Amino acid sequence: MDELSELRRIAGRLIMVRLFGTELDADTAAFLHENAVRGACLFRQNMTDAAQLTRFTGALRAVMGEQALIALDQEGGAVVRSTWVPAPPSAMALGAANDPLLAREVGAAVARAVRSLGFNWNFAPVLDLNNNQHNPVIAERSFGADPETATRIALAWMDGSESEGVACCVKHFPGHGDTHVDSHRALPTVDKPLAELERFEFAPFRMASSSAPAMMTAHIVYPALDPEYPATMSRPILTGILREQWHYQGVVITDGMDMHAIAHRYGAGQAAVRALVAGADMVMAIGSRETQEETVAAIAAAIASGELPMAQVEAKLARLAALAKAHPAGAGQDAPAAVAAGVAARVDGAPGADEAPVYSTDAADRALMARAWRRGLSARGAVRRPAPGSKIRLVARQDVVSDGVSEAGVPAAAIAASLGRLFEVDLVTFADADSFDWNTLPQDGRFTILASTSRRRYGEHARNTWRPDLHLALWNPYQALDFDAPALMTYGFAAPALDAVNAWLAGEIDAEGRCPVPGF
Repeated sequence: MDELSELRRIAGRLIMVRLFGTELDADTAAFLHENAVRGACLFRQNMTDAAQLTRFTGALRAVMGEQALIALDQEGGAVVRSTWVPAPPSAMALGAANDPLLAREVGAAVARAVRSLGFNWNFAPVLDLNNNQHNPVIAERSFGADPETATRIALAWMDGSESEGVACCVKHFPGHGDTHVDSHRALPTVDKPLAELERFEFAPFRMASSSAPAMMTAHIVYPALDPEYPATMSRPILTGILREQWHYQGVVITDGMDMHAIAHRYGAGQAAVRALVAGADMVMAIGSRETQEETVAAIAAAIASGELPMAQVEAKLARLAALAKAHPAGAGQDAPAAVAAGVAARVDGAPGADEAPVYSTDAADRALMARAWRRGLSARGAVRRPAPGSKIRLVARQDVVSDGVSEAGVPAAAIAASLGRLFEVDLVTFADADSFDWNTLPQDGRFTILASTSRRRYGEHARNTWRPDLHLALWNPYQALDFDAPALMTYGFAAPALDAVNAWLAGEIDAEGRCPVPGF
């Protein structure tokens, strides 16, 4: 093997790639093998069902080897990738329940599910403290606003995941909670004095630094720390604070380098090298194949030139190897070795008859998740229930949307069907909240329920003119602040969240959660 090929194989160990499609094709398998890529992150478009996904992760392990790091974002709430496993509540729902033992149980159940599918790394939990009501991307993904309380719940969740053999990755260091810009779309700035950052944003990450196996960086500029580079590419932040001040020994991985905050300002190779020089151990190169090739080439060239010293590279490789060794991919699957062989053969085009391993605790974990969703259910204002069997009017938006981070919301018809188990429902949908005229609703005495099914806050028109009798905030709890109306907050729209709403409407449970952020 020539020197360039060897350097590319070293570089490949330092990147995580995005894959396309639902099977590992021969060309992608060759790219992974030739460059010794050990990391892959799968998204919703890579998944159809358990059998397909287990084949996919098995094929990845066969190509990438024992030190494979196969990851996904299975935070809970709206940010989940495998949607057929037991649906975990969002971080803020668990923050509202404020029960570390419950959070640990949920974290363990999430890990059992994803481990059964072949994953050994989950990019969760979120340690961002959300005290900005207009944050467009964090909101209910945060456990709350109080550093000690939110971190206690988050670390209990992480401990549960660790108990089931799945590595966590706390994010987004040093804090994405107090932004009004989504770094997927632009480059945010958190312009706070160092003392305030240390008191607030830093606190959860500092508390987690002795136990978190991995941290993900934020594509955010913090002028008090580094006025030039976002944290992902900042040596004063990743090395100066995280490694030297806090003595963090775990893995540091970047957020996706295809996000606009990075991709629209730097070349892929330049950004990757800068992140590694700054102190990251792994670059999430989840762009196109051309971007991945550029990234590998740039890292190899930086190692060859000494810009990225070999001593630093070896330290990064050692941390990544330790993470993989402590959390072996596929260890949670009961499939025999013959299945793995069948999966590997399928990559070469041979047929296979393997089935996904049985997930033995599925029913128990679904019951746990349902209980957790109920525990988080929170009320704002003088909420009241319509009379059993009464006629109600449900108002909800026509479409269900994804912001590129989360799964799409629940369709209006699904909410109507759920409420239809208790009431006679007249469904009214709107296409545009900024133009929908609330006064066109029939004045027939029906109890009117507004169901909010997106993360986006409402504009001035809706805030000033809409008057629901009950507001179901089924995603972003901050939407409950948009109306002078009683609200029930679920912090997510999964089926067990709707079941919790029905249980409350039927008088079976009370809304005992306490929203863990200011304003409520």
